[in-house]
Amino acid sequence: MTVERLVQEHGIERTDIFITTDGSENSVGREEAGSDTAGTAPTPGSRDDAALEGRIIVSVDIDDETRAAEVKAAFAEFDASDVAKD
Repeated sequence: MTVERLVQEHGIERTDIFITTDGSENSVGREEAGSDTAGTAPTPGSRDDAALEGRIIVSVDIDDETRAAEVKAAFAEFDASDVAKD
């Protein structure tokens, strides 16, 4: 959601947003969400095979302090943790 907010509402180019894992394993993060949660009728049975192998790191290449504040606010809106300025 944060990436879409940055692109659609703040005009940041997708090519300036980088998404990686915090390790060598494929990962979708640390928490179940959406299709990874328990299934209920008429959905097929629950799944337990989500690639919850660690954190996802999202970085944004910008060089403007005002834009940096917008990016931090977008991350905060969607409960990002460990937001840093590098």
